[in-house]
Amino acid sequence: MAKEKVCLAYSGGLDTSCILAWLIQKGYSVICFMADVGQEEDFEAAKQKAMKIGAEKVYVEDLRREFIEELCFPAVQCNAVYENVYLLGTSLARPVIARSQIAVAQKENCVAVSHGCTGKGNDQVRFELAFYALQPSIKVIAPWRIPEFYTRFAGRNDLLDYASQQNIPVTSTKSKPWSMDENLAHCSYEAGILEDPNTTPPQDMWKLTVDPTKAPDAPEDFALFFEKGLPTKLVYTEKGASKTITDSLDLFLAVNTIARRHGVGRIDIVENRFIGIKSRGCYETPGLTCLRSAHLDLEGLVLDREVRALRDQFVTFNYAKVLYNGLYFSPECEFLEKSIVASQTNVNGQVRCRVYKGSFSVLGRSSETEKLYDMSESSMDEIGSFEPSETSGFISVQAIRLKKYGAMKNEKGERL
Repeated sequence: MAKEKVCLAYSGGLDTSCILAWLIQKGYSVICFMADVGQEEDFEAAKQKAMKIGAEKVYVEDLRREFIEELCFPAVQCNAVYENVYLLGTSLARPVIARSQIAVAQKENCVAVSHGCTGKGNDQVRFELAFYALQPSIKVIAPWRIPEFYTRFAGRNDLLDYASQQNIPVTSTKSKPWSMDENLAHCSYEAGILEDPNTTPPQDMWKLTVDPTKAPDAPEDFALFFEKGLPTKLVYTEKGASKTITDSLDLFLAVNTIARRHGVGRIDIVENRFIGIKSRGCYETPGLTCLRSAHLDLEGLVLDREVRALRDQFVTFNYAKVLYNGLYFSPECEFLEKSIVASQTNVNGQVRCRVYKGSFSVLGRSSETEKLYDMSESSMDEIGSFEPSETSGFISVQAIRLKKYGAMKNEKGERL
């Protein structure tokens, strides 16, 4: 009788390598699925490792362009940010990974999909909600929620011991047990010594970016161009020659490279997970930090005040929440993405940027098509078309309710 097939989201790391061996021991035929979302990974070595452990097949799918164009760029369009600081690097990658994994599972006639997400984290929710939306009948095997598994492997040291017994090579060690998740947008670090929120991350932990104190002593300037809120062109200087990039993936890679060598995009936070647990995480998000900051600046020049306020209050906040909570394949996300597009019609122009020792700053911004900003009207040196005397009536109307409020407080003897 043929064994039932399971499609495992495989990273080549400690957890999923041990899960692969465990699933095989449980009698499954395992199809490993690896998503190339821009992480620095030797996919061929990981593929050979999975085959050595006992995988039937290993799929490696290049999802980088899909990741950038369908997830990262819309996030830039609406300035998506979770709890004011986290740019959602992990959350953004999950929908494209889940969609591709289900496609492989369907191709191989798998009865189930499996993942290595912790039972306390957000990713289990993100992946599984995506799986069920994409294929409602799918079965999910989540080892870190199965008592037999998590009682046997109570911590990372137990996994390391099991890996040693099974002759599974791993990069994680007992002296450096933090967990990493990398993609084209960022790298995250958690667990181990990082679980103490008062422990300073060791310098050798950071993988993507140069230590800002050791970054070049000279700043680096470049220009980003946007059309309908989407990054469309990067102009920068390399070895004394001007370079222009318009391809979306190449543009993202180039901005990443510039930001990384100047130490841009490091954060260390305690966030609120969807399931209700607080978690300490350290993140490097170099290129996305620059793109979001430039886009945010350009909106100040070209976006209508009320459109921006409505977008900020409803779309930006809720899109970030939907992404973080794993509800990308939902009706509310579909609605929000259409709202993002509608809000960005006039976000066209360029931003001149500078990176220097961990910081990003704007040198200037302009637009050839949008005319909301009138230099003459804004100038303190000329009257222009604006009549200053008309402001008196504006102030008088705005003051009506404030006068009544002040009078009421005064009558009650309450201090304003």
